[in-house]
Amino acid sequence: MDGVRVGKRVIGAQAPVIIGWENIGRVEGGPLKQFIFTWFQPTALFALIAFWYYAPNSIAKASTAIGIGIGFRVLLLALEWVSPRYESWRLTWKELVTDLFYVGLGYTILDLVEHYIGSGAVIEAIQHSFDWDKLAWFTGLPLLVQAFLISFIFDFGQYWMHRGMHNWYPLWLPHSVHHYITQLNINKGAVGNPVELFLIGLGIGGFFDFLPRAALLAGSFGLAIGTYQHINVRFNTPRWWRFLFNTTEHHSLHHSQDFEATRSNYSNTYIFIDRIFGTCVDGEAELLGLEGGRRMSIREQMTYPFTEGWKTIKERYGRPAAVPAE
Repeated sequence: MDGVRVGKRVIGAQAPVIIGWENIGRVEGGPLKQFIFTWFQPTALFALIAFWYYAPNSIAKASTAIGIGIGFRVLLLALEWVSPRYESWRLTWKELVTDLFYVGLGYTILDLVEHYIGSGAVIEAIQHSFDWDKLAWFTGLPLLVQAFLISFIFDFGQYWMHRGMHNWYPLWLPHSVHHYITQLNINKGAVGNPVELFLIGLGIGGFFDFLPRAALLAGSFGLAIGTYQHINVRFNTPRWWRFLFNTTEHHSLHHSQDFEATRSNYSNTYIFIDRIFGTCVDGEAELLGLEGGRRMSIREQMTYPFTEGWKTIKERYGRPAAVPAE
């Protein structure tokens, strides 16, 4: 397998991938279907922005955001059955139950841990220790600018955290579990070792003071853009969208079985961050995972970073076996 040269790298030498938007399949069907699957993503984004911008204070609250988030994911789950990207990614009951286990884990135990030792708690302790105030000037910015900056600052941090996970072995161990998934669907973003899921959620937003509605708007950016990373839906994505934002195509390449392809497309929302730092590769892949697509059990996903880390320590620092005298 020769692969394709992208800049100084060769992508696809270890596993089949598709490089270049012109080589990626498109939605087939009548004019109405093509129209829907071309403009669904921009329409959803602008509709959510308009809702949170103009919604009365009585409904502009976190509980409403949770309800919208659940409803939006159910809609995307339905779209996976109407216009799947790959039949091999079709959701099975086994995959669904596994995914829902991790979704529940995120809303319960991980949420509780984040409350006590997450970035918000750490930043609050730092501010208290040094008698720092939040950066109050942030609230004087236009609402949409606040929302974008909240989203961008978080994604910029995620980019470097994610890139670090692929370049430093202690961080790779917990993150590698997420790369054992063999298909993308709406809930696959929640699948991973709890240590990695905690680390990837860290941010510095707590240093800034912002309007609550700006946070809701920022959440809508993540919902209407970042959600598409893990989804089995084929869209005729507009060119400007795929230039600015991370897409299913980008993220499938990041999850491919080709090592060099996985070292690309690190951002969660804004793919132009990858473009700036030279890590963006436009394309997609169907064959995903590690070790040829070996599927991990939940038990192994929970213990893998620790057992694998212990093996590495023993191999590196263990006492060499004595050589018998002749």
